[in-house]
Amino acid sequence: MAYTSTRMPTIFVPHGGGPLPVLGDPTHASLNKFLKSVHTLVPKPKAIVVATAHWEEQVPTISSADKHKLLYDYYGFPAESYSLKYDAPGSSIIAKKIQQLYKSKGLESKMDEQRGWDHGTFIPMMLMFPEANIPVVQISMVHGLDAATHIKMGEALSPLRDEGVLIIGSGMSFHNMGVFHQNWDTPGNKLNSHPSKAFDDYLQEACVNSTGVERAEKLMKWANAPGGKMSHPREEHLVPLFVVAGAALEDPGKVAYSNPIMGAQISSWVFGDGATNARKTGASASQL
Repeated sequence: MAYTSTRMPTIFVPHGGGPLPVLGDPTHASLNKFLKSVHTLVPKPKAIVVATAHWEEQVPTISSADKHKLLYDYYGFPAESYSLKYDAPGSSIIAKKIQQLYKSKGLESKMDEQRGWDHGTFIPMMLMFPEANIPVVQISMVHGLDAATHIKMGEALSPLRDEGVLIIGSGMSFHNMGVFHQNWDTPGNKLNSHPSKAFDDYLQEACVNSTGVERAEKLMKWANAPGGKMSHPREEHLVPLFVVAGAALEDPGKVAYSNPIMGAQISSWVFGDGATNARKTGASASQL
């Protein structure tokens, strides 16, 4: 597969609650609009790697088939949620390259041809790249959710950016189901969880005002940040941010999206060339 020499940005996106972003749920209206705009923030990729919050394995695992089914790993939603389609191809070629890059960083990994793409992958992809004509490879998190390990995984993946590959982290900057359930019907522009805002401010500082080692150190200290553990009682939805921040190396970050969803402040960051586009498009809470 031939790639351009343009260095792609990396981006962390919130994938929302189950299938709600694609169902037109009013609590996710701003997120729906943002995800539909992501293609304006980045050059058109030759392939996409998605680090999803909804897949954990003992070692980094890579979806390696050239065709993948969808895994409807959510419950209690309308019937249409279980017939959604996203028929983009996979890429065994990219999967093998990822495994080689992991190995170069001393990371043992494995391939998986069977597991489907979970909603951390297909829900945002349906909105970001609806044509479904770009090869997608899904990668897992690692049990234990160690921040340094996932930053290292991102660093390993960084050379793919020079081959036209977009690296996406799909999670949530805030993920406390108790808060979400308390605010299930809260309008999308209302903030009820002030600890979520305190933690979001910490992440903004880490992602926007720091790069490289300094940014990594701040992210690794997330649990001690104001509102950190309340925002992530378990951090699986935060960990994909570590992957894309690691892959960004010394490239700066910019806020691509920041808005309350179900009462909590939720944000997205783009690192690298796309940071300029994020600034130009002004994809912020006041405009979505």
